[in-house]
Amino acid sequence: MMRALDPHRRLRPLLAAAALVVVVAAAAAASTLLATTVPEPADGEPWGVAFPVAAERAGGMAVAGSRLWLVDRGSRELLALDPETGEVRERLPAPGPWPEGLAWDGKLLWVADSEEKKIYGVNPQSRLVEQRFDSPVDTPQGLAWDGENLWLADGTKLHRISSDDGTTIVSVPAPGSGGDRGTEMLGLAWQAPARGGADGWLWVADRTKDKVYRVSPEDGTIVDMFPSPGPYPAGAAILDGRLLLADRDRQRVDALELGALPTVVRTDPRAETVTFVHEVYNFGPGTVRSVDIYVAVPEERENQTFAGEPRFDPEPAELVTDRWGQRSARFHAADLGPNESLRVTMTVELSTWSVRWHVDPDRVGGLSAVPSDIRGRYTKDGSKFRIDDPVIRDAVDAALGDERNLYRMVRRIARYVQDHMFYELSGGWNVAPAVLTRGNGSCSEYTFVFLAMCHAAGIPARYVGSIVVRGDDASTDNVFHRWPEVYYPGYGWVPADAQAGDSLSPEKQADAMMALPNKFLITTQGAGDSEHLGWNYNSNAFWTCDGYCKVAERVWGDWSPDRDGEGVESIAAGE
Repeated sequence: MMRALDPHRRLRPLLAAAALVVVVAAAAAASTLLATTVPEPADGEPWGVAFPVAAERAGGMAVAGSRLWLVDRGSRELLALDPETGEVRERLPAPGPWPEGLAWDGKLLWVADSEEKKIYGVNPQSRLVEQRFDSPVDTPQGLAWDGENLWLADGTKLHRISSDDGTTIVSVPAPGSGGDRGTEMLGLAWQAPARGGADGWLWVADRTKDKVYRVSPEDGTIVDMFPSPGPYPAGAAILDGRLLLADRDRQRVDALELGALPTVVRTDPRAETVTFVHEVYNFGPGTVRSVDIYVAVPEERENQTFAGEPRFDPEPAELVTDRWGQRSARFHAADLGPNESLRVTMTVELSTWSVRWHVDPDRVGGLSAVPSDIRGRYTKDGSKFRIDDPVIRDAVDAALGDERNLYRMVRRIARYVQDHMFYELSGGWNVAPAVLTRGNGSCSEYTFVFLAMCHAAGIPARYVGSIVVRGDDASTDNVFHRWPEVYYPGYGWVPADAQAGDSLSPEKQADAMMALPNKFLITTQGAGDSEHLGWNYNSNAFWTCDGYCKVAERVWGDWSPDRDGEGVESIAAGE
């Protein structure tokens, strides 16, 4: 008859209770720092209503001096609005039957007409059409002017085109598309580069997904995105540091101060109880003389808030902290005979949150701005990294070139990993050079490669490990998930999950670098070679045997929905 060992018999009482600390990921090396939280609007972003508009079907927008021009597709007119009140000051007839995109180059208003598939240049002074050419795409939508050329959206790509004849200069993927699947990007606006910043940005309003994207014109990389304030965003413009968005259905213009975006926004709380179990079972015939199980003790983070302290059964022998500041509960037993086991349980009542980070690449400090303790700790080599291996060094050189903007360096490394690997759960956690050479790996192996390249480039990076909701709210996870985080000066630790973002969709690529869904209990943070967890996450076990022992480990986490969550919370940047 199978007899389980009663671990209470051999365990010392817990000497000190585990204190749970409300934390946000910030600039601490061994632990994270407390940050202030402030309420946010229900949509999570600080939009404000600028003014209503008297347009039957609002479309593209463009700023021209003291006027804000707006397409009205219903009346087939171009409306000159007072940018403070929305009052219509002038009306021009649209040059075509179905005007959509609108841009201003300092002299002409450029109009994209989707029915005639033409681009028109209208002089608002003479009210004459002075230029016209065929659209280089079949479905012309949003238009913008970057100071030299026009940008044109067509639902699958963004095209930089000549205003002389419509010649396509360069095309990059559209943010809401995936492969050949198109969408409607009616609002397009150009943001001039900040002092010392990149070559400007494209803001794209996707009326199908009701989202707004900030896009690099260099390669289509999405660097920010968030929900639109209304159900039909149809026009976008940049005015005095504000993003203006016209909504067709609500017949209004909303405004967002680009410098006022919160660093972190969290929404959609999911109330759950997680029961995590780690069992070491001895089938015999020998005796397990000593066994230690280490269970990572989770802390509150942006994506998780707790209803109380984690509960353990049995009580741990002690709490220990490793070189990364990761706390673990240690459980010990001795002399496990055949068919005896040590089974430990951790129960956590929590709310998990969907979280989004707003990171401005132009405001991310350089590597010199990273605190020395963080840079020294999280750029070290590790037994799984081997950052001096030629495979890793060559990969870093190929990925980065002469790029020195920290944010862009991280995105380039992620893209390189995605271009040279595919996901395959093949067992074993091999070292980064071997994984990159063979070109496939698990989430852990993607993480090892990404961290090895970051550390070789001097970029602070670590990993976090988690228990995951699998399917519905009541589920069991025995696979788990691990992903990297990178440290941005002024922002703290931000997700950078190259494996989750390994997709043809620019939106999915970006999501993995700036957001987390509400399905994780993060238990572990570190960068490997932990004294207690090794390269594992969630838990680890060590044992010694007298003679031959067939020992099995069983590890899993059960999710049980139990409480209603509500609210939206925004977290300011940590220092």
